[in-house]
Amino acid sequence: MPVLTRLIPSPVVVDIRAGALDDLACVLADQRISASGKLAVAISGGSGAVLRERIAPALPGADWYEVGGGTLDDAIKLADAMKSGHYDAVVGLGGGKIIDCAKYAAARIGLPLVAVPTNLAHDGLCSPVATLDNDAGRGSYGVPTPIAVVIDLDVIREAPARFVRSGIGDAISNISCIADWELSNRETGESIDGLAAAMARQAGEAVLRHPGGVGDDGFLQVLAEGLVLTGISMSISGDSRPASGACHEINHAFDLLFPKRAASHGEQVGLGAAFAMHLRGAVEESALMASVLQRHRLPVTPEGIGFSVDEFVQAVEFAPQTRPGRYTILEHLDLSTDQIRDAYADYAKTIRS
Repeated sequence: MPVLTRLIPSPVVVDIRAGALDDLACVLADQRISASGKLAVAISGGSGAVLRERIAPALPGADWYEVGGGTLDDAIKLADAMKSGHYDAVVGLGGGKIIDCAKYAAARIGLPLVAVPTNLAHDGLCSPVATLDNDAGRGSYGVPTPIAVVIDLDVIREAPARFVRSGIGDAISNISCIADWELSNRETGESIDGLAAAMARQAGEAVLRHPGGVGDDGFLQVLAEGLVLTGISMSISGDSRPASGACHEINHAFDLLFPKRAASHGEQVGLGAAFAMHLRGAVEESALMASVLQRHRLPVTPEGIGFSVDEFVQAVEFAPQTRPGRYTILEHLDLSTDQIRDAYADYAKTIRS
């Protein structure tokens, strides 16, 4: 008999709403993730520590682990500390660094991970990837998709608005990433997973075209859902391709060339995506993307993130070296330094007109 469907790696629970955190214990028990309540909870010293006081009474069987940072060493130390606890699951409660440390640690000791993000800074909250600093700079490590994602919109609203803005840039950049994937398919024969591409593209389009802002519950719901769907799209495709193209190569170039000055991930990929769309001749789409980013108070020029035009040109020229083997509009055009500078001048003129 032919296979009529395929199984999609995804969380068994996705709970996105105001007040979701108050029901965390019930969700975990009802879904049989941890009916016994025996949990290891990884938290930061900031938002996670504050929330611990609020939810600890509902998790009497939990042990709490404060994570110092977002390095590979931090994640290994966390795994070593938890491995003798005989837990049902690991809960990562905090920002992106804590979630990624908890992902890696949970994978290392063979436990499922429940992601409880306190901000929406990027699409890593539900992705099969843990991004951790290491001795060589920063590495991406494959991990299982979280078994559950609980996002409390009340908690999200309390985080600094810059985190939401960063998530907006990351979500919108999906549109450019999918265009790069399709370009690679045409030029190199790279296969495309249509379902993964559809999910990532529609997540980006939903955020791009939503009229709301960072203080609007409806917009936060769409953004949170978009970031979760993007993470699932990466699980479906088996790599980061649905959400990583030229814009992310430019982001990595900024991080490597200017590690002390790099802006937020979402700011850099948002700028990179608008510029990459312009490079591929999608001038109207680039202008729309730039206008939406500006409406959400995200930068659309290098000066907006503290870099000169010359430094931006340097980052774009270096960008293909950050992902060897990946084919995007940057590899396709293979522009010289002067050509990049001319293309940026045209982009800047277009978005300001």
